Amino acid sequence: MPEGPALASSPVTASGVQPAIAVKGLAKRVADAAGELTILHEVDFTVQKAETLAIVGASGSGKSTLLGLLAGLDTPSAGTVVLDGVDIYALDEDGRAALRKEKLGFVFQSFQLLAHLTAVENVMLPLELAGVAGAREKAEAMLARVGLSSRLKHYPKYLSGGEQQRVALARAFVSEPPLLFADEPTGSLDAATGEAVIQLMFELNRQHGSTLVLVTHDQAMAARCGRTITIAAGRLV
Repeated sequence: MPEGPALASSPVTASGVQPAIAVKGLAKRVADAAGELTILHEVDFTVQKAETLAIVGASGSGKSTLLGLLAGLDTPSAGTVVLDGVDIYALDEDGRAALRKEKLGFVFQSFQLLAHLTAVENVMLPLELAGVAGAREKAEAMLARVGLSSRLKHYPKYLSGGEQQRVALARAFVSEPPLLFADEPTGSLDAATGEAVIQLMFELNRQHGSTLVLVTHDQAMAARCGRTITIAAGRLV
């Protein structure tokens, strides 16, 4: 693993402010029966600090692939991503994992809670991995903020879908990361529960001042963001 994060060429805006996210020529290609399939063509865009951005597009358009590449969960065929001044693809896999632990919260459509941990233990996990003191107290306080004070000791299988997603939100926000990514965060929820989760996500985002990037097919959710980009057949349109 490198001794420290590799610094990128420090892309800046016209005002001289470094963006939270800078995407440069990012592409993803995979081999298939026909030879090669391009999932994501070369894309370029920036996201400013504290901005809220929605990535929208039809199923199979490449938006979830893009989000995974932004988070360093996959590797691109070309191009790179600079998060908070760090070129994440100049790092090895361990380096990217360390960067995610420090700077990034991620909310998955399928919640991705650990079944053998209680709600509070799931939320404690990123704090414990980071060596943060008082992990239990911080986790309990965050679960209280999402309305789950009475469910601290419940395992995921005993929580409803909406409750599981609120635990996932609490886990993503508890370490107060500067970046938050969400992949179809209400895709597994009914309309009423999804609306409550959306309101909570944006409320927590405003309170923490983080940069929010979410993938959604829900135009109403996208409209709540400050900016929207659309992907079709792997291209920005």
